[in-house]
Amino acid sequence: MIIGRLVSLPGRRLAATIGALWLIGVNALNVAAGAVPDSTWVSLQPLPGQGRTALFALAVDPFNNQVVVAANSQGSLLRTNNGGSSWTTARAGKTTINTLSFSPNTVGLVLAGTRGGGALASRDGGATWSAASGLEGRSVRVFAFGLTLVVAGTDHGVYTSADGFTWSPSALAGLSISALAVEAIHAPVRLVAGGDAQAAGGTLSLYQSLDSGATWKQLNPPIAGTMTLKLTAGPLPPVGNIRPLLVGTNTGLFASNDNGASFNPLSGGGLLPTTDYTQVAFITTHFDRFYAASDGGGAGSGGLWRTNDAGQTFTSLRPPQAAVTALAVSNDEQPRLYVATFQPATHLVSLWTYHDTGGTPVGPPPTESSTASGSRAGHTSEDSTLGRLLSSPQLPYIGLGLGALAVVLTAIAAHLRGRYR
Repeated sequence: MIIGRLVSLPGRRLAATIGALWLIGVNALNVAAGAVPDSTWVSLQPLPGQGRTALFALAVDPFNNQVVVAANSQGSLLRTNNGGSSWTTARAGKTTINTLSFSPNTVGLVLAGTRGGGALASRDGGATWSAASGLEGRSVRVFAFGLTLVVAGTDHGVYTSADGFTWSPSALAGLSISALAVEAIHAPVRLVAGGDAQAAGGTLSLYQSLDSGATWKQLNPPIAGTMTLKLTAGPLPPVGNIRPLLVGTNTGLFASNDNGASFNPLSGGGLLPTTDYTQVAFITTHFDRFYAASDGGGAGSGGLWRTNDAGQTFTSLRPPQAAVTALAVSNDEQPRLYVATFQPATHLVSLWTYHDTGGTPVGPPPTESSTASGSRAGHTSEDSTLGRLLSSPQLPYIGLGLGALAVVLTAIAAHLRGRYR
């Protein structure tokens, strides 16, 4: 009946209807392709040109969880718009990329910091790039974002920008800044900075600015560690106007709820392992929900953990490999995680994705090698593929897409037969 009604339509209306059905079918199949099973680790395509060094620069678009940008060991910028199913080279390069960051406030703005080559900026989600001015020759190690201010930590202090493309030096010129956080996003922007060069006396040094980076004062919090590896400020809690501040050092993870005046340890004592923490990310607008990750310093104590109660308890997400070198978290209530891992013994770099719906983490789906599949009698690759399709949670989308495409093709065939009778 549907086919008959389609064929009886006038030419233009038929074309428009077929076009709409085609779009429905393609979009449904794209949804199926971009979706991953709940709370399950899924291996992604290797990053082209990565080589045998750890991957550190990885970022996901906060406005589109299918768009991810990564930098390989050759210095090239790679981009995917299908959740890591395939990668394209957005910009070839030879300069090492230290960091990648999407702006949470400006759609499409993404920045890349290089080692000794300044910064690159993109307005279209990483599809095209241009060199930022004012940072030439600098090693750019970290970015942070206020509403109308972008901040960069470099090997020569802190730089600021209104748009990410034009930069000016701010302060702390004698320091190499490896970590930055924005504690207050409205002007005057409140900032915290830290470095990974060991301070005199073996203490951890942090620096705080109350005037958008114009001036700074030193903080010496009594927390373990000699190097600041990560600073992250979370969303505002429902009551009060102070954002939680997390500090990852070379020996642990610490939290402050009073703008850095005091800190509570989140590692040791039966909570998180006492190790280095280089990756911390909050979940959407939840001040008490965040992820913490570590590569373990090559000692096997790395991993990825989530807390839903501001660090009182943690749950391990059990990544397939313990050494987590990069983490990107989408801006969703049930976020999609993109994770890079590294095996020090083999120098194997792997990329993974994980849709965190709160369930018990499941390891990556088994993949049969040609050797292993030969010893399993009565189990063909066609059976395996069919089984995976039938058990997939995306089966309704697959069915919708295939059904719509089938209707389109049948209608076209019937229309052509009618014309040439």
